[in-house]
Amino acid sequence: MKRLTRYAFFLVICGYAFCPVQSLVAAERPNIVFIFSDDHAAQSISAYGSKINTTPNLDRIGNGGTIFENCFCTNSICGPSRAVILTGKHSHINGFVRNGNRFDGSQQTFPKLLRKAGYQTAMVGKWHLGTDPTGFDYWHVLKGQGPYYNPPMIENGQQVKHVGYTTDIITDITLDWLKEKRDDDKPFMLMFQHKAPHRNWQPGPKHLTMYDDVTIPEPPTLFDDYIGRGTAAKTQDMSIEKTMTAYDLKLTPPRNLTPEQLETWNAAYGPKNKAFEEAKLTGKDLIRWKYQRYIKDYLRCVASVDDNVGRVLDYLDETGLADNTIVIYSSDQGFYLGEHGWFDKRFMYEESYRMPLMVRWPGVTKPGTRSDELVSNLDFAETFLDIAGADIPADMQGRSLVPVIKGKTPQDWRTALYYHYYEYPGPHSVRRHFGVRTKEHKLMHYYNLDEYELYDMQRDPDELNSVYDDPNYEKVANDLKRRIKEFQDLYQVPDDSGTVTKDGKVIKGAKPGAKKT
Repeated sequence: MKRLTRYAFFLVICGYAFCPVQSLVAAERPNIVFIFSDDHAAQSISAYGSKINTTPNLDRIGNGGTIFENCFCTNSICGPSRAVILTGKHSHINGFVRNGNRFDGSQQTFPKLLRKAGYQTAMVGKWHLGTDPTGFDYWHVLKGQGPYYNPPMIENGQQVKHVGYTTDIITDITLDWLKEKRDDDKPFMLMFQHKAPHRNWQPGPKHLTMYDDVTIPEPPTLFDDYIGRGTAAKTQDMSIEKTMTAYDLKLTPPRNLTPEQLETWNAAYGPKNKAFEEAKLTGKDLIRWKYQRYIKDYLRCVASVDDNVGRVLDYLDETGLADNTIVIYSSDQGFYLGEHGWFDKRFMYEESYRMPLMVRWPGVTKPGTRSDELVSNLDFAETFLDIAGADIPADMQGRSLVPVIKGKTPQDWRTALYYHYYEYPGPHSVRRHFGVRTKEHKLMHYYNLDEYELYDMQRDPDELNSVYDDPNYEKVANDLKRRIKEFQDLYQVPDDSGTVTKDGKVIKGAKPGAKKT
């Protein structure tokens, strides 16, 4: 009995001695706040050199850490980008190739792996994947796309009704989780995801009249004639001139406003509607009016995101959490802000292909760093796992950005990226295409049209003139075709170049395996 008592006493003492060590190890692992917006173009972030707006709070992230100049998506559309980020796998592998699919939540995702590694995980805001979130200790998400005002949301499976502006509400819920629901003894990974600035760009009450007294500069390609490109650019349905609706242009108010909200809305937009009807604008004057109407509302939505990011950053600073919290800002893809006369995304052209990515990691990232390495949303899952010290599964297809963030880019870092867009026929009529981008060139293949476009990104950054038929670029074109074939073999892309079933859920010939880039 005496020996047993001593042994039990030894176990108790060891247990108490070991617990603080465990807590210390957990505390040393950094928290992760992943801030994600929808359709936020890098060219409307002042840290990226925006000429049309300022984003002081987003700049706190970028200027306080690393700004990635060459971050690109694998498939420029909302749901597929989110699925790629969760899984670290291309669309044809994770099964979510186009909006309208349903994400298979039973598959491996980085939040599940972080939970297994001891992290507390939370997801707040826009989910947009058709099924309930999995791998999270707490989730509070919009139903589908969600409205800009008075959003119904789902909290851990239970529907909740909110009144107010959605960007503010998502931030309120996020701060409530940080203050009241977080486990202080665990490191956390929080996904803080906004609907804004998605179409139809409804500003919040605080920003309804912002930019009223200014004229936003027009992009040089607003009146693009697409002469230097092929069929796809000429047959899309995403132009400011032809595609925008009265609802987009606020000639029709939102349908779900309270009487008080509607009164505020009409005070901001009503007189302008009458002025438009009386002016009877035509031609380029009408396009210019639509552009101003569109871009101001888009930037007003961005301003609200920026303000609310600032609220979270302030909380992290005030509580001391900022010292051990990595803050990452990105968006699901880029967006056209009038370039080529367009809005929306989908194309592999630069404005919709390029994603913002800014990382602030106190004590690790050197403030003011800018990286031109080729990186992708395919890398996000691996990066989160690496930050947490968790194992990165061999079947994930990207690479951790941690070495790049630390300023120690591996010598074998990639020199090209692969892209594949599937949603045709579908909204905006952008043809299916795949392609490859290096730092110098981009080759795109619209495979159902059997048309190639090749761009010299150094000489023609606006991608106005394809040089695919230029004999001087024949060697470049052949080399990039070879790179495409290598990528498709590596990633096991279906041989039929993207045939999908009628509902878009299955890709014919897709294989379950996955290879890294």
